[in-house]
Amino acid sequence: MAFVTLTKSGRFEIRESRSTPAGPRSRTLASFKELDEKAIERASARAEAPLDPEQLRRAALRAGAPVAPSGVDRAARDLLGRLARGEKVNPMLERLLLDALQSSKVGAVSDSARAASEWVDASVEERGEALADLLRLADAVPLRERPRASSFPRLRSGAA
Repeated sequence: MAFVTLTKSGRFEIRESRSTPAGPRSRTLASFKELDEKAIERASARAEAPLDPEQLRRAALRAGAPVAPSGVDRAARDLLGRLARGEKVNPMLERLLLDALQSSKVGAVSDSARAASEWVDASVEERGEALADLLRLADAVPLRERPRASSFPRLRSGAA
C-alpha cells in the first residue's frame, strides 16, 4: 500500500508499506516537492505492487503536497491566462476549440469564475505577491472610530 508523507526537510515522499516478520515497514519509492508524472513513474518503477496514479494524487492532496496539473490542464490554464490578458486566438482554432469544448456539456461559467480566469495560470509566487499586496492594502485602509453613542435604541432583555 502506497502513501504520501511530509519529510523534515519539507519535501514529500511516496512510501510503500509492507508486512515483515519484524513488523510493518515502509520504504521510500520517490521524493518530490510537487507531485508530477515523473515522480509517479519513479514510484511505480520501484513499487512491489501496481500503483494507481489517481490514488497517489488524492493521497498527496491529503498530505498537503502540491500536485502538478495534467498536460491538458496546464495548456488550458495557459490559454485562459493569455486570453484574459487580451491575446487573440486564430479564428479557425477558436471554432475548433469551441466545438471540442462544447461536446463536454459542462455547465455555464459564473461571472466570478470568468473574472478569476486571469489567475488560473499564475504561479504560486505570483499569487503570493498578490496576496501580500492585498494584505498591505488592507493594512493601509484607515480605521473609522466607532461613535460612543449609537442612534439605534439599546436592546434590553427583561423578565418574560
